[in-house]
Amino acid sequence: MADLSTVFTGIRFENPFLLASAPPAESESNILRAYEAGWGGVVTKTIGLHPVTNVTGPKTKFLRADFEGSRLSMTKRPDTTLMASWNWELISDKPLDWWVPRLQAIKKAWPNRVLVASIMAGSGTDKELHNWQILTQAVQDAGVDAIELNFSCPHMDRVDMGSNVGKDPVLCSVSTQAVKAVARVPVWVKLTPATADIVEEATATFLGGADAISSSNTFPALPLFDPATLDFEVNVDGYVSSGGLGGPAILPQSLAKMAQLTQAFPDGELSGIGGISGFDQALSYFLLGCGTVQVATAAMLDHAIGPNVIAALTRGMTEFLERNAVRGWTSLADFRGLRRGRVVPHSQIGRPDDSGYHGGYDEETEGYAVEVAAR
Repeated sequence: MADLSTVFTGIRFENPFLLASAPPAESESNILRAYEAGWGGVVTKTIGLHPVTNVTGPKTKFLRADFEGSRLSMTKRPDTTLMASWNWELISDKPLDWWVPRLQAIKKAWPNRVLVASIMAGSGTDKELHNWQILTQAVQDAGVDAIELNFSCPHMDRVDMGSNVGKDPVLCSVSTQAVKAVARVPVWVKLTPATADIVEEATATFLGGADAISSSNTFPALPLFDPATLDFEVNVDGYVSSGGLGGPAILPQSLAKMAQLTQAFPDGELSGIGGISGFDQALSYFLLGCGTVQVATAAMLDHAIGPNVIAALTRGMTEFLERNAVRGWTSLADFRGLRRGRVVPHSQIGRPDDSGYHGGYDEETEGYAVEVAAR
């Protein structure tokens, strides 16, 4: 009999599908609606010590392609298909003291559903590291089941916040250590994909004591120009800053990052994010080795919190397990990581004649790159 429940970082989930930290999880009412819809867990919009002020105008837009593929634009028009979401929204504009009673109320209303608090502080000084601890103690005292550290927001100006932390192994490690020093609940870390080798930052994070890693957050991106006005499609007074690209367009890239992580940490706890709208995409993350997955863009387009999305995810997983019951599969644990080993170095991909392939090196010398450099 199909069992959708799973255990991740010691926490039991009714199902492995979470609403990710994003605009859908920015309020108590939305989180309660998400639980009513059937999500196994919710990660709150990122909470900081101080309120922030967002830009004027729209903060999230959706990039669509014409069916014939001739035009990409955020302009709403018929006969198009969704390619991606783009946002430059900052962390929650509500301060910590606004969130704490609401976290308490959410847990009181849904004690058996998983609530994860996303938090962010700076990392450049002892005072900033202490701010991580203040946030940690406050949200765990409010009753959250786990904490997700935001090392991944792609539009922070400070060099010691957001994705700038996630690109620096030292900051990854010391920030995680600061949180783990006071945490009584599991600590997840959400890493940025905008790094040369995500395994380096993940290694530092796990060494700092992280219980799990979430990947990927959105990729840094700019909106397109409007060919009629020559302005960015999203701008304030003609100016724009880098925002985050999510949704279907980033699925292959996010899977590549996750493959690196699951191969480097086959026994690690990993939560997959990026481009999930149905079970087929979630399955890709599970086959690589993820224990949970998180959804944002698809949910935003479905009544803000994705009631139809979560229904499709749970139905899809149930049907998948029923189809594979002959293999003895009854839960995620039976097939998680099944295809992780299929991602290999390029030299291991079959060729009609292996004798002529030397990985880009000259068979008779130290290597093509070395030979050219010596000339």
